[in-house]
Amino acid sequence: MNEWLAAKNILAVRLDNIGDVIMLGPALRAVKENAPQARLTLLASTAGTTAAPLLPWINDVITWRSVWQDVGSRMTFDPARERALIALLAKRNFDAALIFTSFSQTPHTPAYVCYLAGIPLRAGESNEFGGSTLSIQLQGAPLAMHQSERNLRLVEHLGFVARDRTLKVFLTQDVLATIPSLLRDAHVAIEQPYIVVHPGASAKARRYPAERFGVVANLLMRHGWQVLLTGTERESELLHEVQRHAPDARVLLAKTTLAQYAALLDGAALVICNDTLPMHLADALRIPAVVLFSGTDYEEQWHPRSTTAQLLRRPTPCYPCFLFECPIGLPCLDIAPEEVVAEAEQLLHEVQTHAEGQLL
Repeated sequence: MNEWLAAKNILAVRLDNIGDVIMLGPALRAVKENAPQARLTLLASTAGTTAAPLLPWINDVITWRSVWQDVGSRMTFDPARERALIALLAKRNFDAALIFTSFSQTPHTPAYVCYLAGIPLRAGESNEFGGSTLSIQLQGAPLAMHQSERNLRLVEHLGFVARDRTLKVFLTQDVLATIPSLLRDAHVAIEQPYIVVHPGASAKARRYPAERFGVVANLLMRHGWQVLLTGTERESELLHEVQRHAPDARVLLAKTTLAQYAALLDGAALVICNDTLPMHLADALRIPAVVLFSGTDYEEQWHPRSTTAQLLRRPTPCYPCFLFECPIGLPCLDIAPEEVVAEAEQLLHEVQTHAEGQLL
């Protein structure tokens, strides 16, 4: 019998941002559908952990900040912390580990941690030589392969069959019931459609300029739309800058759980955002989206696949740059707010026309 399909205690490793965990959903679903007896535990970052309630295939979560995923903050030198992770994983007696990575990450470091923790089955994808840190190493994924497909490619290689390749998130009735009051608190009329504008992104190089987001919001309101600006607490300054150019826009700042935020998007007519979490949630919820997609990454790796979406980017010779900050003023996002609004309204018109056609 396939030892992966027979595994009863599986660790899935994805120590990235929330959107990366959301895009793990189809692979985790395939694992649980083929091995319903397995207990599936996610090893995630603090941010990634918040996505777990939206993915019902996850039984448990271990939250950890790993030194090999540290970006820029320079974690303190503390080997004892890393030994504590090995001890924690060893105590859980996992019999298999799925190491999920993007094209630029190595699975060999987390695989070695899992090896030291006594996990006999360890699978990941890499073109690097890593000795026997992985018990199964998959190679050769196309550079421009969509991240969800990259995740699925790994589990399918191990024998798990994927019956559904689309992103999905699950919202409980309890969560949905809290949305009307959240909208009312933000002074959004719940009986009228609204557009969510999310100007933030984890990397500065992926952010359409705040003042232009403000002009977009202002133009939409002039055209009769309710606009709800959203962001996290650390993005408060950014939202204030957007609101300075759109003082009548409604603001919802860090007052929701991730599930509630997803439910807010689920009720929106349209989402306008950068290449960041709301793009993936809109895809999972089938909400139309206009995405200001900078030249940092290949669109093919991250773009929405199941919803109606328009990605906007100016061609530049530096694409893709893979930078966190742009040294030349974001020419890839030199897009007039009027163009963004025109694309948004065209998308809304197409969705409405399609919906009316479905009723005939």
